[in-house]
Amino acid sequence: MSIVVATTSPGFGRHGRLPRQLEETGWEIIRCTDTTLPDCGLSQHIGRADFIVAGLPPVTASTFEGANKLKAVLKHGVGMDSIDIAACTAKGYPVTSTPGANSNAVAELAIGMMFSMARNIPYGHMSVISGGWERKPGHEIAGKALGIVGLGNIGKLLARKAIALGMTVIASDLYPDKAFIAEHGIEIVELDMLLSRADYISLHVFGGTGNAALIGEKQLSLMKPGACLLNLARGEVVDNDALAKALSEGLLRGAAIDAFVTEPPDVSHPLFKLPNVIFTPHSGADSLEALENVGLMVISDIEDFIAGRRPPRVLNPEVYDR
Repeated sequence: MSIVVATTSPGFGRHGRLPRQLEETGWEIIRCTDTTLPDCGLSQHIGRADFIVAGLPPVTASTFEGANKLKAVLKHGVGMDSIDIAACTAKGYPVTSTPGANSNAVAELAIGMMFSMARNIPYGHMSVISGGWERKPGHEIAGKALGIVGLGNIGKLLARKAIALGMTVIASDLYPDKAFIAEHGIEIVELDMLLSRADYISLHVFGGTGNAALIGEKQLSLMKPGACLLNLARGEVVDNDALAKALSEGLLRGAAIDAFVTEPPDVSHPLFKLPNVIFTPHSGADSLEALENVGLMVISDIEDFIAGRRPPRVLNPEVYDR
C-alpha cells in the first residue's frame, strides 16, 4: 500500500534533488494549497493521509477529524506557532521540525533588507525606471549598531554576518548562549535598552500570544530617531498600526517586513502607502538551498517513521512513552 503524504507547504519537494527523490520513494504526494479554503483543502484528504507535512496553515485538534491512518505531523520549516503540539500529543502523533535548515537564508535576507534601507535601493530603482536620475545619499552599515531580538539559530548567523560587515551587535534573548556571546563580543541587554541603542533592529522570535505586539507604540517610541525595524519573525510580533504611525510621523527612518498576520495581507492598510517600507512575501526561508535542506530533513524523518525508528528531531518524545 502506498504511503500518502498530504502537504500544505507549496514548496515541499519541488526544488533541487527533491522531485527525483520523492519520485523514487513511490509516495503519493497530495498538495493542499488552495488558499481560498481555511485549511487549504487538507480536510478533504485527511482520511487518506499517513503523514502531514505542514506549511503555514494551522494544525489543530480539528485538523485530525476523520484521520484514520495518520502517523505523524512534520513541519516544513522551523516556526511551530501554527501547530498545536499538545493536540498532536493527545492523539499520539509525533511532531518534527527542521531546525537550522533555513536559518542562513533568513539571515541573508535580513542583511539584504538592511542594505536596501541603508542605500535607498528601492527608491533608486523606481527613480531610474520612471525616467529620473535622483541620487539620494544613504548610509553605510559599517559602524552601526544592530539589535537582534532572539539570538537563536537565525540570530546567531545574522550576528556573525553583521560583525563581519563592521557592525556592533547587541541582543535580547531570554536564554542566551553564553559561550557564543563571549566569543563574538555581543552584549546582552533588556529589550527596552536594545530599542534605544540600535540603529537597526531585527526580530527573530517565535510568534503566538506570548509575543503578540511585542513591538507596539511604547516600544517604537523608545527607538532612536532614524532607526530601522526588520520583522522576519511573525506578523503578530509587530503592531502595524503603531508602526505605520511612527513611520508617517518620521520617528523611524524605515522598516522591512517579511511576515504578516494575514497572508497575503490587506494592502489597504496605511503601512502599504508609505515609501520607506520594504515588503517581501514571507520569503525569508525561500532560497533554493534552504528549501532543499528542509525537504531532505522532512523526507529523512518520514523514512524513519516508516521504518519504525524515532527521528532525532521529534519535539514531543512523550508520545513514545504511552
